[in-house]
Amino acid sequence: MSSAVVTITERVRARIRADGADLRGGGGVAERYVLDEIQRYSERALGGSLPMLADERDAARQVLAALTGYGPLQPYFDDDTVEEIWINAPDRVFVAREGVPELTGVRLTESQVRELVERMLQTTGRRVDLSSPFVDASLPDGSRLHVVIPDITRRHWSVNVRKFTQRIRDLRRLVELGSLSNPGAEFLRMSVLAGVNILVSGATQTGKTTMLNALLAASRPSQRIVTVEETFELSVPAPDVVGMQCRQPSLEGTGEVTLRRLIKEALRMRPDRLVVGEVREAESLDLLIALNSGLPGMCSIHANSAQDALSKLTTLPLLAGRNIDSSFVLPTVASSIDLIVHCELDRHGMRRVSEISAPTGAVVGSAIPVQRLFTRVDGLLRATGALPPRREKFDAAGLDPALVLRDDG
Repeated sequence: MSSAVVTITERVRARIRADGADLRGGGGVAERYVLDEIQRYSERALGGSLPMLADERDAARQVLAALTGYGPLQPYFDDDTVEEIWINAPDRVFVAREGVPELTGVRLTESQVRELVERMLQTTGRRVDLSSPFVDASLPDGSRLHVVIPDITRRHWSVNVRKFTQRIRDLRRLVELGSLSNPGAEFLRMSVLAGVNILVSGATQTGKTTMLNALLAASRPSQRIVTVEETFELSVPAPDVVGMQCRQPSLEGTGEVTLRRLIKEALRMRPDRLVVGEVREAESLDLLIALNSGLPGMCSIHANSAQDALSKLTTLPLLAGRNIDSSFVLPTVASSIDLIVHCELDRHGMRRVSEISAPTGAVVGSAIPVQRLFTRVDGLLRATGALPPRREKFDAAGLDPALVLRDDG
């Protein structure tokens, strides 16, 4: 940001404070202040007392970004090719495009980083301070913000923004991008229509939330979908949707709303499908109980493979208390989870489905065997020729998965 732009920005801020103007109401208020002050600056510059502006339109854009947007980061928010933005230090600002990180030339100050975070949190009702040094929040455009401050971090504020993208809205788009095959997409569409319970697994940044959104886009329009998340990330393109997110405790330590509480509340809201953004801890028990009652559901989980995802889901419910043991959890998981969709991020930054598997429903020792239905062969997602071990839900919906599960290798 040039010295001229900094000068104009400070003058606009001073006028806004003096006039008591509210820029949040829209209506072009900020634009009028900016254009007015740029005109005044240019008139003084013509007199020789100030340096000339190289490009008045670009200067106006920068000043507006500083006032109502995210300052030097705004161009990356506006760039659809940028998937993620993160700040390790004021002079270490990174972005990721197609899964590949790059160091930008942006240089901020400590105060600018704090101002940016405060502006991002302004509409979320969440806070970050010494008593609460972490924060997760959903920005107005649906992007997810995560911040950690010292003394949890060594010196600087750590800021991460995972941008919300509307590029991928359904299974067909995943096929176009090469993340999924046509037979795989058609089978997943059948599975959603049949009301099977789907577990989406993968490491971080592999596209689990994107996959959940695409799966939900295949739901019947008449279905009532209730989603619960730590922070809003899902964007469900359906007519009857209720989304809920957790709430942090107040400064007094009260008012916290956990994922476990949200799952229990969701069951009272007449859902046709329950979706949990991600299970990490004891809330997995509440989800399993809901699925075991016959309610169709979906969720995501961090795991290295479909089999690992299933194993992890048999372990997490044990965190709910001493009265929960594997003799209850193992058969519940085996009977509740119908399908596992495993996502991966390859070394080229390509997000793709690497495996679609179905638990057999049996328990062998301390493990739940799975049947692979699709797997990657020579880089392509191909059907193995196997059929889901349990097809009752497909039969009840009048759907035949055998039509798309023939071996196409």
